[in-house]
Amino acid sequence: MIVQRRAVTAVLATAALLLTAGCSSDDGGGPDAAGSSGPDRKTPPATSSGAPRETTPPAKGSVEVVRTVAEGLKSPWGLAPLPDGDLLVASRDEGTITRIDAKTGEKSELGKVPGVAASGEGGLLGLALSPAYASDHMVYAYFTTASDNRIARLLYEEEKPAGEQLGAPDTILRGIPKGVIHNGGRIAFGPDRMLYAGTGETGDTGLAQDKKSLGGKILRMTPEGEPAPGNPFGDSVVYSYGHRNVQGLAWDDEQRLWASEFGQDTWDELNHVGPGDNDGWPDAEGKGDDARFVDPVAQWHTDEASPSGIAYAEGSVWMAGLRGQRLWRIPLKGTKASAEPQAFLKGEYGRLRTVVSAGGDRLWLVTSETDGRGSPKGGDDKILELAVK
Repeated sequence: MIVQRRAVTAVLATAALLLTAGCSSDDGGGPDAAGSSGPDRKTPPATSSGAPRETTPPAKGSVEVVRTVAEGLKSPWGLAPLPDGDLLVASRDEGTITRIDAKTGEKSELGKVPGVAASGEGGLLGLALSPAYASDHMVYAYFTTASDNRIARLLYEEEKPAGEQLGAPDTILRGIPKGVIHNGGRIAFGPDRMLYAGTGETGDTGLAQDKKSLGGKILRMTPEGEPAPGNPFGDSVVYSYGHRNVQGLAWDDEQRLWASEFGQDTWDELNHVGPGDNDGWPDAEGKGDDARFVDPVAQWHTDEASPSGIAYAEGSVWMAGLRGQRLWRIPLKGTKASAEPQAFLKGEYGRLRTVVSAGGDRLWLVTSETDGRGSPKGGDDKILELAVK
């Protein structure tokens, strides 16, 4: 059974045995379903007032690499900006969290997350700061253990010596299926102050359509790991399903959720996600004509993307590509793309893993050449500061 640390009612059940996958990894392409949304589709309650701002960004944008913030990072994955502007970065393979001085690039290790079992695409993955970080100093982490993927929060005690600044993990959700591939791993707090997590189906495609499994889903929960109010399936943290491997989550100015999706052989996707949506995997790939599934807003051949992290800035979603080795700009008008996606930095920095808003027209971009699938050069891996429009 899937165990939530603070579950107060029903407990989710995992699917039976995980199957060996014949499909590609987080570098490969592949299906992630499609279709149209139903009439009862909703979005989480807004947390701010004001009239909608449906401005349309220009069809063509630009990217300028302002500077290299830090280099010499090993298998960086999750990135969380601190209130003072410094950055926390997770090492997937080493299981450590390191603080980066955003002005000097100086690195200081906070400590190692206990229980991380790094293998294949698993390890220490996404990071997020508590919505109440100013008072509770909690860092949330998504990581792979010997038995599952889980989400825990750790106290960051800055006054302690470097290397000893992480408290013991307080696990809020466990039982997310793990595999050699497709472990998902992105976590982020939404504008509703709920925690969202993108998970993978581990290569066992049937998990994606099984609403009792946490694999192949976008999850939504309280900071304590409980099913969030308004979730579509009762006492469940499942928010949307039919996903293959979600590694990108971001919200636009109107608090709409966007997610990137690894495909298998043909189409990678950018999806607008609402509660209860079925993105169709493994029954659909890319845009289709099946009303049961939600069509992607944009799609790419898998050698052009293999998308991981996404961020929203200047009216567009910005999507980091691993196999594609480029940064995609998808300008938005409401819940649609307002122009064709535009590619930047093609092949200039290799594999791109994570992109995070730095406020206004700035982004943080994390490369991923040291994850075992790249061709590392001097200085890899890096965090870059970008100016975009």
